[in-house]
Amino acid sequence: MTLTLGSSATSVGSQRAAPRSGICIVLHDLRGGGAERACLRLARGMIAAGRRVELVLVRGEGAYLTDVPSGIDLTILDCPRVSNALWPLLAHFRRTRPRAILSALTHMNLATIAAARLSGHRTRVVVSERNQISAKARAAVGLRQRIVYQAVPWLYATADAIIAVSEGVARDLRSFGQFSPHKVSVVHNPVFDPDIAELARQEPLHPWLLAGDPPIILAAGRLHPQKGFDVLLRAFARVRAQIDCRLVILGEGAERASLAAMASDIGLAYDVDFPGFARNPFSLMARAAVFVLSSRWEGFPNALVEAMASGVPVVSTDCPSGPREILDHGRYGRLVPPGSAELLADAILAVLRERPDTTASRRRAEMFSVAAATRQYLDLLEAAP
Repeated sequence: MTLTLGSSATSVGSQRAAPRSGICIVLHDLRGGGAERACLRLARGMIAAGRRVELVLVRGEGAYLTDVPSGIDLTILDCPRVSNALWPLLAHFRRTRPRAILSALTHMNLATIAAARLSGHRTRVVVSERNQISAKARAAVGLRQRIVYQAVPWLYATADAIIAVSEGVARDLRSFGQFSPHKVSVVHNPVFDPDIAELARQEPLHPWLLAGDPPIILAAGRLHPQKGFDVLLRAFARVRAQIDCRLVILGEGAERASLAAMASDIGLAYDVDFPGFARNPFSLMARAAVFVLSSRWEGFPNALVEAMASGVPVVSTDCPSGPREILDHGRYGRLVPPGSAELLADAILAVLRERPDTTASRRRAEMFSVAAATRQYLDLLEAAP
């Protein structure tokens, strides 16, 4: 890995600019989120396919910083926020002249498009939208956030291609931005990788996953209202009243304190754990009795596919969007309406009692592979003008 730190900082290794044939992936940082993990998997797949890849980060921080694949050129702009990164990013594009640029997440997408177009260098720009943008726009707080979403229709229109991670996200994005159907392409996230099996066999670093202990209900995601963990806690209270079991929710976020207080208020504090970010969630998934996705909305929930690949039966809300596509209308896991603690509890209880075979759902997870997504991303990044 070649590391370049900003334009004025010292560097480790060579600072030679990437050639014009290179692909530049732009992210804010490498915090432990689905978009960041997906982009690292894509970078690894592109390198395996013989491409030169550079990863540009606004900030050099995050749980996945140590997971950057070997063979990648890493540049850290060292800016406090995305809004401060526009001119450093523009200067970087002028210097390195990448042939194609890929960015992910709305704020970063807008800055990347603007920097690429202002750089004066004709490069192919592809942006990835990973969630229900209309829901994010409705939830925008403050003038700055509202301006960001107002800018999406006209700035995204100047990108060479827009990737949506699911059919539901694509429909929402086309409607929100009034984009033509051919402007937005659907490419499912790169989730399945053969190394998941090895990671799943590792010893889980959680005391509740020992043989003979009560069954574990597992969930994972940012501790945010989007994920519906408040509904899951109410559902768990119903399940716990009938079956001796425990709930583990992986992830970090602003709702940690309120969710922990809620668990305490309903008398389940000793049966609910919030262990934070897990570098290897697969070892926990492989030993859980059921994985639950309780989201109010999604784009393409990586954790749901990861759980299926790990061999755990799944229960999911039928939220917009992603779960219905992943589970093929409930063929590979139970779907319930979002927001209903009662129906979610019923589905969890059914899985705990039936202990369904997961052979078919494991095979389904393999369809969302890194190799397949990499091919589709390269087709869009390297398409003729």
